[in-house]
Amino acid sequence: MGKRIWTFLCILILLTFSLSGCYYFSATKEMKAAEQLISELKAAGGPTLVPYEYCSAEKFLENAKLEADQSDWKHARDFASRSKSAADAGLAQVKKK
Repeated sequence: MGKRIWTFLCILILLTFSLSGCYYFSATKEMKAAEQLISELKAAGGPTLVPYEYCSAEKFLENAKLEADQSDWKHARDFASRSKSAADAGLAQVKKK
């Protein structure tokens, strides 16, 4: 029975580490995508045409970076996702005008 418990604990530990690493990669991917969208929005005149969406996207990305600095990858990913949404909304409005 002791060997089965050790095997179970090792598998549990490996699974825990692998799942925590997934947040890191998804958060960094979301932050890079948000940075790209913000730069596109800025190039399209977002700061003057859609200032609310532009500022929202920048502040959400700033919060994502702060959370990433504290190794809180889940919240970093959430803020980066919100940043992407704000930048997408801004780009959609700029394209309408």
